[in-house]
Order: sequence, then C-alpha cells, then structure tokens
Amino acid sequence: MTARISTQKKILNAAETLFSRDGFEQTSLRQITQEAGVNLASVNYHFGSKKALIQAVMARYLIVFMPILDEQLKLAEQQSELKTEALFKRFKIPLAKLTEVNKHGPDIFLRLLGFAYSEIQGHLRRYTQQEFGGVLQHLLALLKRANPHLSEQQMFWRLHFILGAAVFAQVSGQALIEIAQAEFNQKVNAQDVIDHLIPFVSGGLEEA
Repeated sequence: MTARISTQKKILNAAETLFSRDGFEQTSLRQITQEAGVNLASVNYHFGSKKALIQAVMARYLIVFMPILDEQLKLAEQQSELKTEALFKRFKIPLAKLTEVNKHGPDIFLRLLGFAYSEIQGHLRRYTQQEFGGVLQHLLALLKRANPHLSEQQMFWRLHFILGAAVFAQVSGQALIEIAQAEFNQKVNAQDVIDHLIPFVSGGLEEA
C-alpha cells in the first residue's frame, strides 16, 4: 500500500523541483500549485508566503547538511596545520549525506544555493545566518586560520569570487558534464564537478 503524501509535502516536493530547475524568481506560486495539484489557499495555509516556502525547501537540506559540516569542521580544527583545500574537502561528507533527503540531493542543494546567491535572495541569507550562523562563523574562523596572510578585505572578495565560481559550476553543471563527455569522452557526475572545483577555489583563496 502506497503511503499518502501530505499536502504540505506535495507542495514542498513541487517547489523543490521547480526551484532547482528554474530558480526562485522564475517560479511562480501558480506553477507550484499546478505541479503539486493543490490550490493557492493550501500554500498560504501551510507556508504563508513564497519566501517562507523557499526557506522551508532549503531547510530540508540545511538541517541535515549544517550539523554534519560542523562536525567536520571540529575534526579539522584538531589538525596542527590547516590547509584550505583540506577544509573545502570537508564539505564532501555532508553533501553526500543529502542523498538521504533525495537521491539527487547533493546536486539539488547546490543548484538551490546557486540560485539563492545569483538571484540575491536576502531573506534566505538572513534565515541561514539566524539558524546556522554559528557554523558559518566557525568555517570563516578556520579559513582565516589557514590563510593568516589575507586581510579582512581580501578574504571578503576572495570568498565571494569563490561563491561565484561555485554558482557557475552548479547552475551550469549539466552543460559542463555534457561538454566533458563530448570533448574528452569523460563521464562525470555532479560529485566529479565538485572534485574539479575544490583545487581551483582553494588556490584562488590561498594566493598571496
């Protein structure tokens, strides 16, 4: 017997599918209700607003990802010598854990992050800071420890350029995968893209 999916979960599933495919700005509540097979009143009842729905979709992943990332950062902190690339590699375990949310969880999460950054979803940034600010501050502190030669201003710019590179890699990830297949007969997946990205962004941050 197939378990009945609640209306709230139908809405979340539909929103996640559309947001990760088309972005937050390009997806309307009408499209979400059509995808979920519910009416607009149901969305308003369960979430109240589109912003709240966006936060709820991201929360599905963040509540799994952030605690595991924090555990990884605590392990990294115990190392006598911190390296930027080793820190970024710590993201791989929490990303892999997202398959428990959705079998394509890592790719979906990174695409959602890409749209959140490129579309300047300020409310999502505030939500993430409020709920998981401690983890983000921990990461920043370790990156500073690994790169004591960088000023606050240099760290600011380089981290944002890294975010830009990560956004491109994820939003354009499928195109990169297809090009690698066509040009080099190389079969890659979303995780392989991350493996190529980590050394690049690590070098960009560490450069004196």
